[in-house]
Order: sequence, then structure tokens, then C-alpha cells
Amino acid sequence: MVPGTLAALWALVATVFQVGCITELEQQEPSPNVLYPWQGGSGGEGRVGLSRVKRDWIIPPIRVSENSKQSPEYLVQIKSDKVFVGEVIYKLEGPGVDQDPKGYFEVEDHTGWIKSKMPLDREKYSSFKLKAFALSPSGERLETPSTIEIVVLDQNDNRPNFTQPEFFGSVPEFSIPGTSVMNVSATDADDPETENAMLSYSIIGQESFPPFSINKTMFGINNETGVIYTRDVGLDREVVESFRLMLQVADMAGEGLSDITYAVINVTDINNNAPQFSPLSYRMTAVENREIGEIGRVNVTDKDEPGSANWRAKYTIAKGDPDGHFAIRTDPDSNQGIISVVKPLDYESQKEYQLVLTVENEIPLSSKASQDPVSAATVTVTVTNENEAPRFKVDPIKLDVPESVKPGTVLAQDIADDADNAKLRFEVEHDPERWIAINPQTGKIIARKKFSLRSPHVKNNIYTARIKVSDLDAGGISSTATVELKLRETNDFAPQLVPVTGTMCRDSEEPPMLVLTAVDEDLPPQAAPFLFQLPSDSPTALNWTIIQMNETHAVLQSLTELESGLYFIPVLLSDSGTPSLSVINYVNVTVCDCSIAGHCKAVAAPLFASRVGLSLAALLVIIGSILLFLLLLLLVVAVGNCRRHAVKKTGLLVGVSDDDVRDNVLNYDEQGGGEEDENAYNMEQLRNPNQIVPPPASFSSPVSTLPKGKQPRRKDAPQSFQTPSYPRKPPADPTDIEDFINDGLNAADNDPNVPPYDTALIYDYEGDGSLAGTLSSIASRSSDGDQDYDYLNDWGPRFRKLADLYDPR
Repeated sequence: MVPGTLAALWALVATVFQVGCITELEQQEPSPNVLYPWQGGSGGEGRVGLSRVKRDWIIPPIRVSENSKQSPEYLVQIKSDKVFVGEVIYKLEGPGVDQDPKGYFEVEDHTGWIKSKMPLDREKYSSFKLKAFALSPSGERLETPSTIEIVVLDQNDNRPNFTQPEFFGSVPEFSIPGTSVMNVSATDADDPETENAMLSYSIIGQESFPPFSINKTMFGINNETGVIYTRDVGLDREVVESFRLMLQVADMAGEGLSDITYAVINVTDINNNAPQFSPLSYRMTAVENREIGEIGRVNVTDKDEPGSANWRAKYTIAKGDPDGHFAIRTDPDSNQGIISVVKPLDYESQKEYQLVLTVENEIPLSSKASQDPVSAATVTVTVTNENEAPRFKVDPIKLDVPESVKPGTVLAQDIADDADNAKLRFEVEHDPERWIAINPQTGKIIARKKFSLRSPHVKNNIYTARIKVSDLDAGGISSTATVELKLRETNDFAPQLVPVTGTMCRDSEEPPMLVLTAVDEDLPPQAAPFLFQLPSDSPTALNWTIIQMNETHAVLQSLTELESGLYFIPVLLSDSGTPSLSVINYVNVTVCDCSIAGHCKAVAAPLFASRVGLSLAALLVIIGSILLFLLLLLLVVAVGNCRRHAVKKTGLLVGVSDDDVRDNVLNYDEQGGGEEDENAYNMEQLRNPNQIVPPPASFSSPVSTLPKGKQPRRKDAPQSFQTPSYPRKPPADPTDIEDFINDGLNAADNDPNVPPYDTALIYDYEGDGSLAGTLSSIASRSSDGDQDYDYLNDWGPRFRKLADLYDPR
């Protein structure tokens, strides 16, 4: 197709669509003959009689009504005017054809007719832009692709909807007409450029709460914007609390489709009612000497909304309480005024109070409220008397006293009183150092002993105690007060000198000297500065001098060359107290020749010097006493050793009394070193059993002298074993003490009732050569046949065995 031909074709198409647009304005669905002027008037469904277009394709937008019931619907026919002997194939592509949303449009390949395949919805897709192609059978493009725009025309197929199911708003009472209350809104899915979406608002109903409380139409609405406003006066919250309006919105400027909703409008309160007392006078009572949370209440009325700031009352005590004994607060629930006593009353001072109260709201009254005077009420409060506790005149009781106060000094008096003139009793309740006492009847505070600033209970020079006064006529009710003793430092201690001993080197190049320091247990200003002096009447003042260094130190220095020795130098030391205290301190100064380290070379030199502190005679007496004491101690030791050797050599002498033998035997309880121990008895001196001499008859049977009767049972051996059947007799002829002991050991080992309780195997042999008789009556050679041992059977199993040994019958 040549350029001239394309231009002619497009000019023809543009002319056809311009005529079609004009026709569209006159009728909603123009016929294809009008829309496509190149089509013939008859035959072939209007698809014949095409004329040639000499220009390129210029196709104006194709308008299609939504929701069309004709399907398929022919929209427009495209035609190529290129001279071509063969067949032309038309193709269409774009959204609605081969792109999402697919399937809305198609083109007939050979005729070029574009048609819709299904009804369109403008609310989903308001327009489509497609591309049309003219192709040869071989697929060659015969024309430049043309853009075809399909516009979907709107129909009023959507009902308007309010944006909320119910609207809420508020308006202050007594608002003037025209006051904006709230705004309502609605939406319509139709084309906003058409009347299908042109909305109109209206109020079609009004309901008041409480019902029928007002009959006037109080609100209007702007039909275009949806703004609700007041139309009339008379909005009084005390009369009507809220309104419920029925609203309507319709499209087509109010003639089309519509929707209904409701708007709730609350009438808000303003402070147009002042609170009023009801009643205007009250009477109350209050007990003296107490803080009382509530003595009574006053009432007010307020027509404003309960619970709001316009309703809440604020009370004031305008008159009658210059000293601030009373207070009033608001009960948040009932709005009542609660009167309380915040400062204890005194019946003796004032018996009745006339209080004038005023009330107002928390926020100021509105300018629309009536300007009435502020409501006031009178409250008469009667004070009730009670027997009150005594009171201290001041608390704490502050006393300024010196720490060295004399015991018995009166520190304070007339410290408490009682309005009821009751009988009072005073006592100290807390006094950790027990420094003060108090007269139980008069209340005089007295010092018991001197005070001390060094006490751990004194803080910042203040000592604290607590006293109590009780009313004996009122059941012991009491009051307490604190006693603060501010202690003043006094000069109680004389200064002391340190050190009290020192050494001076006489061979030093510089004059010998000693640094002295003064200390004082007092605190400033009763201590430093100190004054160091040598007593004027002391002979040492000629050879010594003191040089003051500062307030606490001085230097003791000799004026002449001194000999080695010990010197006692008196130093008069004074403090700066009022009055000043002075004391003489003695300094022991050792003057000697010193080594390089500064120590004295000879320790004995100062002792025997010509000017020694102790005389030589006194020193000799001391040494002689020490030597005499040592001599006496050696003498006592020597006498003790002589006595011990005499006993050792004598042993058990022949001819000594039996008492002496027994006394010697008592020494066997000593645990020595065996046979080699010379402090014990010599075993060789024990008697040989072959030479046993019969003991005297008077000593042969001590058992017979035992008193008859039941004796205490022994607990050192079992009671259940049977008495051994073998006889308990001494060995026939033991020749050696070792054999004798072994025989006794074997007998004890074979005894079922170990250990043996009384047997001759242990006690009847005391060694060879012993002059002592046996200690056991069991082995006695005297006849026991005339003895009666039956009483031993009553003493238990142990003594039955003993009886069997003596009387085996």
C-alpha cells in the first residue's frame, strides 16, 4: 500500500467515526449503518458496500454500554484498502483478547468485524486498548498496526451506600441554630462523572430521648455534603438527652437508587446550673484533742450531668476557722461535703465553732447560666470535753549543760502541765547512760552523774533521752518528750607527757636533746596549745632547758656536758582550758655514749654511775633478797630428796607394825617403770610363799566381821553365769612369781565368768621375802569352819560364788 492510499484510508475511517460519535449523543445504541458510514444500507448484515479510505487508520474510541443483553455484539469493522489480489487476514490483540482479562473481544479474520463476546461491567473494566493487524495469507503485515480503544458506558446499576452502619455525634446544649453537629457520607460505584453517582442526602425521621420530650425539628442536613446542623433553639440537656435521626441518600440527584441509615446525636452538658446547699444549716460535734476524719456531711444539688466536672462540687470554709482546725473534701460518688478535724480542738480554749461554707463547681459557670449568688451554708460544731493527757510545754526539751556538771544539779523544771489539773507522775523512759533523773511529783530534771562527750550515745555533742508524764486521774494516759542535752566541753583532764623515757648521746656532735609531746583527753578548746616549762624551784633548771616547738611539741635539751647516767627531769605541763590544768611529769633521760646506730654502748653504765637514780645500798638489798629466796628454794628441794631416798632404802622392814605394812602397800597404785623403777617397792623383798607365817588369829578372818544383811549388788560382772565348778585355791607350791602369775592368768582365761572377782590367784602372793601377810581372807590358813556365810547368798550371784569358796559344802 502506498503512502497516498494509506492517507486516504485513514481519512475515510476518521470521517466515519466522527459521524458515529455525533449519532451516539442522540441515541444510546446507534445502528451499525450510522456508526460505520462506509457500510452499505442493505445486504450482508450491513457488511457490503465498503468505500475505500485513502489515509492511515484513525479510529476514535468505540463506546459500548455495560450490561448489554446482546451477545455477541458487533462493535466496528476494520478494513484494509491496500490493493492486494489475494486474501487479507485481520488479527486483534491486547487486554480483553489474548491478555487478561481474556475472552471479552474477538475479530473475524476475513471480514474485520470486532465484536464483544460477553456483557461488560464498567465497575470492573472501564476501557480496553487493543491493536488491530492486517496480514497477508503468508503473515506479512499489510498495514501499520492500529490502536483501537473501547470505552464502556456506565449504567445506573449500583445503589449508593452509607460508609457507616450508624453515625454518632454530639452537640452542646443551648447551641445556636446553624451549629455544625456531624458529617455523614456515602459512596456509589457508578461513574462519578454521570448522574448515576450524583448523591443527595436527606433526614426522613427524628426521634428524641426521653421520647416525645421535644417536638420541633431540631436538625437539618446539607443534601450535597451530608453535614448535619442545628435548625432551632431549645436544646436543653435537662429536657432531652439525645436524638436519633433517620437518614437517606439517593443517586440521580435524589431520584434514583437509595440507602437508609441512622445518626445518634447526644446533647452534651454545659455548666449552666450552679450547685445549691440543701439544707442551709447543720449541727455537728467533735471531741477535743483528736484528729477526726469525719464529723459530718453537707448536701448540695446540681442539675448538671452527674459525674461530670459541671456537676462535681468544690467546697470552701469561708469563715469561722482562723486557726485551720477543720477541712472539707468532696465525696466523688455522692458529691457531698465531708467535714473533718485536721488540728485537734481544745475544749478549754473554745467550746463551739460557727463555720460558713460555700460551694461551686470544679469548672466555672457557663455564660448561658443564670448569674445567681454563690450558695452558702452554716455549720455549728460543738466541742466535747474529755480528760486529756498532760502535755509538755516544749518538745524536745533542749538543755545546754557542761559535761562536768555536778551530780544533783537541777537541769530543768516546770516542763509540763495538765488542763484538767490532774495528778501527774514523771519518769525517765529512756536514758542509755543513766545520766539524768526526774522527780516523780514535780518533774524536775536532775543530773545523776557527770556527763562525758566520749560516750557512744553522744552525737555532735548532743545526748538524747526520753521522759514521760502520766495522768494518774485518767487511767494513766501519758505523753512523752525528748530531752536533748547539748554538752559543753570542760577541762576535766590534765595534759600528759610522752615519752616519759628517752636516751641522749653525750658523744654526738650536736647538743643532746629529746622531743617531748603533750596529749590531753579533753577536746578543743580545753586542750592544745600546751605550755612546756621546767619548775623554777627544781635544781635541774640550771642544767636543762625546754624549747617550745609548736602547740603540742617541745624539745628537752641539756645546757652543760653531762656524765653518763640516768636523770629524772620534772616538766611542768599546762593546757589552754578554762581554768587551765597543770601537772608535773617526770622524764627519765638516759645519757650515754652511743654507737653508730644511736644505742647506748654499755647497759650497766647508767646503773653504777655516780648519779644513779637508785642508791647502791638499795640495789644490793634487792640482789641479796633474790639470792636468799633462791637458797631457801634449794633447801626445800634437798630435804624432799632426802626423805624420798630414806623410804626407798628402808623398804618393808622386819618388825614394823601391820599398819606400817598396809601404808606401804598403798603405794602400789603408783605406775612406775617396772622392776627397774627405784621409786617403787623392790619385788625381791616380797615373801616366798614357803615361808608364810600364819597371821594372828585376830587378823585371820576379816570377813566374819562384816555386818550381816543385804549388801549393794555389784554391777561390774554378769549375773546370769553359773558359779564355776573348779575349786578356788592358792597354788600348791609356786616357786617363782612368774609361774604364779601365769597359773593365775590361765585360771582367769578358763573362767566362764571373767573377770575373776575375788581370788587368791591375784592377791595371796606378794613376792619372795615379803614379811607382810596376805591381804586376802580367802587364802587365810585360819579355820573358817566356824564361820556362817549364808548371808552372802542374799547379796546376789557374785557373793554366792564367794560363799562357795569359803564354805564349799
